[in-house]
Amino acid sequence: MTLYHFGNCVTLLYVPHYLTYKYANLSEYGAFWKCIQGGIIYAFTQLCKMLILATFFPANEASINTISLSNFFKSSIDLADIAGIYFILQSIPGKGHAKVMTAGIGWAGAEILLTRFLLLWVGARGTEFDWKYTQKCLESNINLMHHIMTAALVWLWSRHDLSKLKSNFSPFAAVTILLLLSVYRTVVIDSIAAWLLIDPWSVIGIKGIYTIVLGLVMLKYYTRLSTLIGMY
Repeated sequence: MTLYHFGNCVTLLYVPHYLTYKYANLSEYGAFWKCIQGGIIYAFTQLCKMLILATFFPANEASINTISLSNFFKSSIDLADIAGIYFILQSIPGKGHAKVMTAGIGWAGAEILLTRFLLLWVGARGTEFDWKYTQKCLESNINLMHHIMTAALVWLWSRHDLSKLKSNFSPFAAVTILLLLSVYRTVVIDSIAAWLLIDPWSVIGIKGIYTIVLGLVMLKYYTRLSTLIGMY
């Protein structure tokens, strides 16, 4: 039974990433090794973040799920992810679609490999069934959408022709706000969860809704800019 549960969790965790890679037609661009490169940059970025957190934010009694200035500054370390994704995008030649998908999938793939595989191998194969491993897998699928969305936002933010889009509100400012909402997603949702005392399934639902809403707004600017520059 535990081996069956482990197999289900692995399938739920890795198959969506594989299908996303396959149906995004990234193999046509020879993007596999670029995804590997993105994963290496992810690992280096997380190492730098851990060193910064250990140096400037030593562990204390404050919960990471509570609203505090300290937790806000800790979450600001995630701005390093933006720099890492930007570096990946700049190192990938080709069209915007391929760059965004390669960066997003490479980043998400490295995340599940480094943060989920050992957890499942040790925990999901245990003697007792626990829903938390299924929840972690579902959360990783949401994170896949989140990382692709973030890569698209970084690509939009780096485009000099973004300002050519006609809008009542500055497109550059809108994309910047979306990027900040993306970076601080964890602290916002965790704070809401701690305040409302909601269960883990509801937290996953909120993360999914949060990501979808930001993704739809991002898609509006991404589609308009792609049409403007003739990317499609």
